[in-house]
Amino acid sequence: MRHPKDKMSIFPGGNMSDRPRSLKQYRRVDLVLWALMLLIFEAVILAASLRWFPGQPYTVSLVPAVTAIVLVRWGPWAAIHAVLGGIVLCAGSRASLVQYAVYVLGNCFSLLVLPALSRWRKEEGLWRESVKALTYGISVLLLMQAGRALVSLVTGSGLENVPGFFTTEVITDLFTLVILWIVRRLDGILEDQRHYLRRLREQEKHTSV
Repeated sequence: MRHPKDKMSIFPGGNMSDRPRSLKQYRRVDLVLWALMLLIFEAVILAASLRWFPGQPYTVSLVPAVTAIVLVRWGPWAAIHAVLGGIVLCAGSRASLVQYAVYVLGNCFSLLVLPALSRWRKEEGLWRESVKALTYGISVLLLMQAGRALVSLVTGSGLENVPGFFTTEVITDLFTLVILWIVRRLDGILEDQRHYLRRLREQEKHTSV
């Protein structure tokens, strides 16, 4: 028998769904959709860069942006997207096993932002204040890049390679911050989904009175 708290109505497009779904089902669908977006767009970006800009020192990636968004929406479940992003990048680049470790494990360092994120989510500051959203985005980027650099050192890379994990990501950094600045203005995107669904329920109650 399911506990009543396991049930939560979903409101696609701002309207109550005819068939209530559990929070777990909603989360599963949401995580899969973000994963598909990551796979498709990251594969397209990677293919374009390898075909039209081979040998360029700078990289463009959607992984930090998607990971940052899912971290806000579902917390540690974003590890799925951090790992998936590393796998896609390495597979498309025909990377070695060591490089797989660097990007897969390194990307997961972004989850270290969760303690600070928990406070920001309670204050509802991320989608209300652009400064907090951009500060959060920078934190995710730096943790992800530092994680890659650290794993690289552990697996035998020299110190001289560490700056490259930061300097080659300049375009990705700008790309990520622009995306976060845009999505924070879209209702419910850069928001804890439990809070978002509760907020929609409250709005539905007020409009029905």
